Amino acid sequence: MGQKLKIAGWISIGAMAGALTTVQLQAVARGGLTPLPLEELQQLAAVFGMIKSDYVEPVDEKKLIGDAISGMVSSLDPHSAYFDKKSFKEFREGTSGRFVGVGIEISQEDGLVKVVSPIEGSPADRAGLKPNDLITRIDDTAVKGLSLNDAVKKMRGEPKSKVVLTIFRKDESRTFPVSIIREEIKTQSVRSKVIEPGYAWIRLSQFQERTVDDFVTKLEQIYKQDPNLKGLVLDLRNDPGGLLDAAVAVSSAFLPQNVTVVSTNGQLEESKFTYKAAPEFYQRRSGMDPLKRLPAALKTVPLIVLVNEGSASASEIVAGALQDHKRAVIMGTQTFGKGSVQTVRPLGPDTGIKLTTARYYTPSGKSIQARGIVPDVLVDDTADGSPFAALRTREADLEKHLNSGQGAEVKDVNREKAREEAMKRLDEEARKTPEQRRPPELGSDKDFQLAQAINKLKGKPVLVSKTALVEAKNEKKDN
Repeated sequence: MGQKLKIAGWISIGAMAGALTTVQLQAVARGGLTPLPLEELQQLAAVFGMIKSDYVEPVDEKKLIGDAISGMVSSLDPHSAYFDKKSFKEFREGTSGRFVGVGIEISQEDGLVKVVSPIEGSPADRAGLKPNDLITRIDDTAVKGLSLNDAVKKMRGEPKSKVVLTIFRKDESRTFPVSIIREEIKTQSVRSKVIEPGYAWIRLSQFQERTVDDFVTKLEQIYKQDPNLKGLVLDLRNDPGGLLDAAVAVSSAFLPQNVTVVSTNGQLEESKFTYKAAPEFYQRRSGMDPLKRLPAALKTVPLIVLVNEGSASASEIVAGALQDHKRAVIMGTQTFGKGSVQTVRPLGPDTGIKLTTARYYTPSGKSIQARGIVPDVLVDDTADGSPFAALRTREADLEKHLNSGQGAEVKDVNREKAREEAMKRLDEEARKTPEQRRPPELGSDKDFQLAQAINKLKGKPVLVSKTALVEAKNEKKDN
């Protein structure tokens, strides 16, 4: 159990030419010794030698080997990656909640860097970057052809240094530069407020090392301000995930002791595991369990969980656990569908790989991968619907994504038509001013989905989705 928890702590949502031809090749796998394909490895060594001797310019050997490893790992799926010295350091900084950069969550689309969401309060957020913006250049470097890790490296830097990002904004059909001053990003992953007497809102923007402590502190503040809480909204919209143990802890705050939160399954024996709502499954350090500070009433307070297409990985674990145990009503739109486990494996003191090692399953045994969580109550982004929902990228849209492992994927035949209609609406939207296009801030009094969640808690009518019904029906039928 101890070894498994050490590994879980790193889970997020890891002279050659001569030697290869002269030694007996075997790889130490967890289950024993597995012979390696000698002929193919000899070919790899031969290519390495040709590049060293024949390429038009000298090539650094370490970089060549690093690029070979990176290509091998990144070819597996969208979430496996190689970490060199710098990117390994940056990955650790990211999970701790502190790093120097511009402050955006990113993915790849058509070889470009896509903004999933700017981190609230970050330089990128203040500069006006928006979800779905495409970064085409970083300073003088074209992004096309760069790996995601290389793009991240170029956007990271020293505090107070400047980086110029060239942005292509689809809904405005224009390209423009944005100058951003890098700074230390201290991501505040938890925000909260009492909306009105008896009803409160708590938002998790990411699952990091300090998220659980911050989560407990914010809930303590809520109950201090309003001890007679009648309903709570847990907001996981646009939360891309993070650390598994943090997700298990947040789920455990609302669930009965020792019930299943999530299970994982992969090739390795240690990847076949069930995480339960108990301290030994989420506590990294010795000492008092922070959840013990929470009031007992939290276990039974009426709970709404808000999710959307930007809710991924750890967010989906929490939503799936609370949904399966009927502890909360899930509201919003279908989640991203990242139901795979990434484990970081060190290769040396300062390099490593992030490798997909398992799939996640909800307590009822449903795979999240490439499916996501379908809300109990589908609610659009606005009172006028979710006009651009068909254009949003989900896990199932990513190249080389894993399937669910539970049968063939069901494609929505109406989605292409919906995309065409959404593109037409984008043209109309482009005529508006940037201020008119800016979506309401999550948690504000103009947040339509939050207002519907409060209505649900009060037993009032809820305006259900006008645009997400077909996709959701297909998903439920497939499950």
